[in-house]
Amino acid sequence: MPGTATGQRGPNSGPDGGPDSGPRNGSRRAWRTRAATAAAAAMLLAAGCAADDDAPTKAGSGVTVVQKGKLTTCTHLPYPPFQFERDGEVVGFDVSLIDLVAKDLGVEQKIVDTPFENFKTGAFLNSGECDLAAAGITITAERRENVDFSVPYFDADQALLATRKSGIASLDELADGKRRLGAQAGTTGESYAKEKGLDPVAFESSDAVLNGLRTGQVDAVVLDYPVVQGWLKDKKNAAEFALGRNIETGEQYGFSVRKGNSALLAAIDKAIERSRADGTYDKLHRRWIGPRPGENAS
Repeated sequence: MPGTATGQRGPNSGPDGGPDSGPRNGSRRAWRTRAATAAAAAMLLAAGCAADDDAPTKAGSGVTVVQKGKLTTCTHLPYPPFQFERDGEVVGFDVSLIDLVAKDLGVEQKIVDTPFENFKTGAFLNSGECDLAAAGITITAERRENVDFSVPYFDADQALLATRKSGIASLDELADGKRRLGAQAGTTGESYAKEKGLDPVAFESSDAVLNGLRTGQVDAVVLDYPVVQGWLKDKKNAAEFALGRNIETGEQYGFSVRKGNSALLAAIDKAIERSRADGTYDKLHRRWIGPRPGENAS
């Protein structure tokens, strides 16, 4: 190979083996300066690209999302039939409705599992971790102080479920404190029981509520009717447990967003109202929950 041997430089070579344009030490300093500048520029460019991926960015309809290309939903798992895992994927009624919103915005839904207590305060919305919350959340005046709610998308009463051997059919039968009532912590079911003067055992999730009933930790539980209805589709549960009197509370579910996030709220409302008008809502209801009241089961 012509020129200087590998690993050696001639007397007038620069640091890269080429001709030196000035004193040897000055050339080295200039080369090092250029190299450092180029490296710094590359690092700044890479950092900028990474920041762009995580920084709030625009989606369709002027909606700002916390992660590029995603509509990030905070939920609390499991809460069938609204959101639960099946074959490694989070699915359910709420998930399907928010997928409609994501499609309108030209992004994909990303789901983050978070503690239910945060839905009261809107903590994960205010911190920028999520764009919205969807977790079978009942709209209440207290929660409205911290978040903005969509139009109601589901009417949800409470249900009392008890072991068949207990014979419990109403909350009044638990007033003497001899038998124990369970509820999911932070829910309106727990609040309703406390308003009635009861002291329910609090469980972290709906699965834990059912397990508490099954293992004898409690004799009855109070929870949203659609969830209990879903449990009773299992023949084993239907054989062990019985529905008590329906508890009509007039509750309605809504999706929540950070206070003042009117663009995203409008997009959610639009998707819900369109789904009701074009039949998509009824189709999803049948798929995840069952026929709506008064609808032919077929």
